[in-house]
Amino acid sequence: MIRTGFYFAAGPGLVGALFAWLGWWGPAVLFFALAAFVLFFFRDPERAVPTAPGAIVSPADGRVLTVDQTSLEGRSQTRISIFLSVFDVHVNRAPIAGRIGAVQYRPGRFHVASREAASRENEQNEVALEGEGTRVVFRQIAGILARRIEFWKRLGDQLERGQRVGMIRFGSRTEVFFEPHYRVQVRPGEHVKGGATILAIRE
Repeated sequence: MIRTGFYFAAGPGLVGALFAWLGWWGPAVLFFALAAFVLFFFRDPERAVPTAPGAIVSPADGRVLTVDQTSLEGRSQTRISIFLSVFDVHVNRAPIAGRIGAVQYRPGRFHVASREAASRENEQNEVALEGEGTRVVFRQIAGILARRIEFWKRLGDQLERGQRVGMIRFGSRTEVFFEPHYRVQVRPGEHVKGGATILAIRE
């Protein structure tokens, strides 16, 4: 459980307790349910991180939206986009082991995260990891409900594959960019787990 979740759940929990003390059980149950959902949203389960050499793991839980070829910083890249609903775990994890070579936050709009426009226009945080003989970029992208991107690491930090690095609150999108010689292991529509599902593996 992410500690912040207790602070967000405290408000509706206290309101529910007040309604219960007054004997208004209908509203009390509603607010208790809201507090329980907030705690559910901030859950942070342990994951068995794959140890396969050359593997890129998913940075987040969610549904794969697209697997396509694009260009990033003038280089040909494979992109995998993942949509996180409010029911998914929102803790983000490092897709590979490596050093954080760049971090760039960009303010933007708040389109529905499943739309392609969100990739270009929404508020986002882009992180480049350098390690395992490659460079992988992943983006934390805010959605229509997600108004807060958290990144817990700093430029130059050394990360392990699957290590927790941040979260996006209440519905969002993540994207991973990597060299095209990796063999993709997932398809659009598939549900993946952060830190546990292998997205691609080096050929």
